[in-house]
Amino acid sequence: MSVPVFWSPTLGDSHVLVLDGPEGHHAAAVRRVQVGERVRVTDGHGSYVEGLVAVVGDRSVEVAVDRRESVPVPQPRLTVVQALPKRERAQLTVQALVEVGVDRVVPWASERSQVRVTGERGERLVARWRAWAAEAGKQARRSWFCEVVDLAATAQVAQMLADADVGLVLHEEADDPLGGVSQPSAGEVVLVIGPEGGLGKAELAALGVATSSSGALRGSDASSRPRNAPLKDAVRAVRLGDTVLRTSTAGAVAAGVVLAQTRWRSATS
Repeated sequence: MSVPVFWSPTLGDSHVLVLDGPEGHHAAAVRRVQVGERVRVTDGHGSYVEGLVAVVGDRSVEVAVDRRESVPVPQPRLTVVQALPKRERAQLTVQALVEVGVDRVVPWASERSQVRVTGERGERLVARWRAWAAEAGKQARRSWFCEVVDLAATAQVAQMLADADVGLVLHEEADDPLGGVSQPSAGEVVLVIGPEGGLGKAELAALGVATSSSGALRGSDASSRPRNAPLKDAVRAVRLGDTVLRTSTAGAVAAGVVLAQTRWRSATS
């Protein structure tokens, strides 16, 4: 049986770790860990400790630490830019991305997103996404938690694609299958997932995706990239397969395709 995972911002260096605050309350009163039960506590930045529960208080738990480990940063790092899904599907979207192994999630207010948020509403949305990501990270037993950044505009997404080692935009009309794209062994892959209504031509052009004479989508060539952009492969439009997935599931499936070609081939616990 897998040991339950909890989070602490610091792990200390002693043989006893006290888990308190909201996480200590969750362990003691919600998860109801028992004395003698083995648990893991991670800082979400690659390090974790394990040990047996020694004391359970009303809102805290003491762990007798007998194991300390550090996990290297996963390579390549995978960022998914996710167009905002409907509210009722947002939590499922975030959880699936985290469980699959995405390193960074970027909420994107795309042109055709069915959710419109600005100001305080946008801040609350990002806060919910971060909370969901943290819980999913513990459930998935991740040592490196998934980062959820602030709500991004299209210009910011375009810059992320330009800065990436591999920039990919998922689209049902793309010529190239995602499974046929060579992935790097290190660096960063940025994968853009559009909204339910799809990406408009102006939005595609802003992201660096051009339309061929036949109407098919292709990646931009080097001459169409910003003058100050790094000399890396052009942004590529890619498709998943013969079916069209909803935005809430497309990201996790596409991320799985990328990771199956890279990290999953040499996965370690």
